[in-house]
Amino acid sequence: MTNDWPELAKSLSADLRNLRIGAPDVMKAFSSMATTAGAAGALDAKTKELIALAVSVSARCDDCIAFHAKAAAQRGATREEVMETLAMAIYMGAGPSVMYASHALAAFTQFDAETNPRAKSA
Repeated sequence: MTNDWPELAKSLSADLRNLRIGAPDVMKAFSSMATTAGAAGALDAKTKELIALAVSVSARCDDCIAFHAKAAAQRGATREEVMETLAMAIYMGAGPSVMYASHALAAFTQFDAETNPRAKSA
């Protein structure tokens, strides 16, 4: 599977906009929960995005991978941090997580290149 992860995130955003129009109260509550859960506290926002990326892999959610890989790149996650995060997701989720970890790495690499043009990707 080859995905253009930035394009996927853009496409999903349009779909979510329609959902916000159709179910505004639910989506407002979900957005509030996401903002509250992702806010810096004992864990910084970058660490929380790395956790969300690992959960995205274990839940096998490509759409979630797109959003959380983008957010991890925007919050300054390094490739090394992402690799360790994906290693934990693989450990916790076994074989299927290996496949989704490859999706998450491809997504992060594309978003990191957009966010940090000088980023070195292996």
